[in-house]
Parts: sequence; structure tokens; C-alpha cells
Amino acid sequence: MMSWEKVVRRVTPYVPGEQPKDENIIKLNTNECPYPPAPGVRKLLDNMKYEDMRLYPDPEATALTEALSEYYKVPEDQIFVGVGSDDVLSMAYLTFFNSDKPILFPDITYSFYDVWAELYKIPYKRIPVADDFTINFEDYYEENQPNGGVIIANPNAPVGIFEPVSKLEELVKHNRNSVVIIDEAYIDFGGESALPLIEKYDNVLIVQTFSKSRAMAGMRIGYAFGSKKLIGYMKDAKFSFNSYTMNRPSLELGVEAIKDDEYFRQTVDKIIATRERVKKELDALGFSFPDSKANFIFAKHYRVSGEELFLALKKEGIYVRYWSKERIYNHLRITIGTDEEMDKLIGFLKDYLS
Repeated sequence: MMSWEKVVRRVTPYVPGEQPKDENIIKLNTNECPYPPAPGVRKLLDNMKYEDMRLYPDPEATALTEALSEYYKVPEDQIFVGVGSDDVLSMAYLTFFNSDKPILFPDITYSFYDVWAELYKIPYKRIPVADDFTINFEDYYEENQPNGGVIIANPNAPVGIFEPVSKLEELVKHNRNSVVIIDEAYIDFGGESALPLIEKYDNVLIVQTFSKSRAMAGMRIGYAFGSKKLIGYMKDAKFSFNSYTMNRPSLELGVEAIKDDEYFRQTVDKIIATRERVKKELDALGFSFPDSKANFIFAKHYRVSGEELFLALKKEGIYVRYWSKERIYNHLRITIGTDEEMDKLIGFLKDYLS
């Protein structure tokens, strides 16, 4: 090993879902929205001034922050925006998880959580979920498990289970000496946001994204809500890291996405309706799964292994997500696509499992 390699910050990176180049692939592996963004986004994109790309974007993301403030009825100084919720979460780790005590998160959850901890050299502990994938929140209480912070995805990924806000509030109450992050990437698909908690507690951060329900994964827009003090600390860290995190098109197109609430709700309703229909069809085929409140279903078959189904589907040109990890190696995470895409998935499974 060369001498310079001894001081390299080494980490096993997060592995995203495969991005196939073939446009004919039915892509149900990365929880993207199957429908396009709001029509206003298209209109603005068609008329965007390309010559403005020579200019730096607004470092304060003022227009987007104002739009988020108006929509969610949260003061602007309690909003933080970043390059997708991953950027927001990473900045939250860097800002708040600076203790010799471990941060806590479930053993089955978004697999970026431990990657950030490794990257920033933050001690962490995975808390096992129950056999039905539900979370025992008492395991995270400070008096039971001293910690340097807690992060919970709600609905949880990749299982899709939504936990009541009342349980999250108890979690915050029992961790007043650390920051609690609630990752709500999938909240629009059937859950109740914990956003009201920021009015009562100064140590809770609510993180959301445009990537799922607003069909803007390609624009990379994430945001967080918290107390003025909490958001202020995050902005200090952000501006010490990079002043211009958000690009001009993302800022402008993000505002347009927020404006069309009717289109947003119609899109979400279509995805929910498809999800509920597919649950019934998967159940009839011998699959079992938690009651997902996200835009995906986390399913296993009683007879055929997850790996076998994953490979068979991929050969057919249908991509779903599979992990060869302990406790979930027989499960597939299936993103909810269009009705036509889901019909092809179900049709193939009927033939394959017959």
C-alpha cells in the first residue's frame, strides 16, 4: 500500500437501483414516478432562457423556499433545500451527528443511512425491526439507548410501513438531547406527515423530496423543515460546504411543480389506486407483503425465492429491486408503475408461477 492510501477515507458506497439504457425496459426498481411532472414544468422548460445558464443560481434558493413556505404554511427561515433529499440528509448528518454516542436507525431501512455514518465517521447502531418489519420505538428512547441522534424513514423503505405520528412524537419526547430526523420521502402516498411536530419541538427535522410524488427525480430537489435554530445550523454547514448547491433549472422548475396542486394530487391518487389493485393481484398469486403506504410493494412468494423471481423478471425486461441481505433476501421491492406496466408484471408472474 502506498503511503498516501493509508489516510484515504474509505467507505463502501451506496448502490442505487440499476439504470438500464434500453427504453423498452419496464423499470420498477427505483421508486420513480411513472407519470411526467406537472404541465407547467414542461411549459417553463420549453421557454427557459438558456443564456441564463452562465449565471450562478441564487444561493438562498429564495423562489423555491417561498413556494414551499406558502404551500406548507411554514416560515421561510424554517426551510432548508438541497440537491435531492439525499443531499439534505447528508448535510443533516454532517451538522447534527457529532457525538461519541451512536446514532440509531432500523436494521431494515434506507441503506444510505449507514453509508453516511461510515463516510463521516459517526458511530451508529442498527436496531432490529420486528418480524413483521414494524418498529418498536421504545428501543430508541434515550433512557433505554443513549444516542447521538435518531433517523427514521416513515413510511419506511424498503418495506413501506407507515408508523403513526403519535409514535413519532413519543420518540421525539424521549430524545430531547439529540436530533431526530424523520425521512418522509414517501409520505404523500398514504401517510400523515409529522410536520406539525416542528411547532412543538426544536430538535426534530422533517425531510421530503420532489423525486417521488412530484415526478422530479431528474431535477434532484429535496427539502427539510425544522425549528429556526435547527435550520440555521444546517445552512451554516451548507454554506461552509458549497454556496451554490441548487442549479438554476431545478430552482425554477421546482416552483412550477408546487404550483399545480391539482395535478399533484391526481398523480398521487392514480398511483395509490394502482398500488391497491396490485396488492390484491399479488395476494392471489401467493405473495405476502406489509401493507405499503408508499409507491412500492415489498413482497415475497411462499414458494419461489426472491432471487429466482428477480432474475426471471429481469430476463423478461422487467426490473425490480432485490437485495441478498439477511432477513430480506426473499423479498422484492416492486415500484408502482402505470397500470399497463403493472399488468405486464402480473401477467408474467401468473405464467411463471403457474
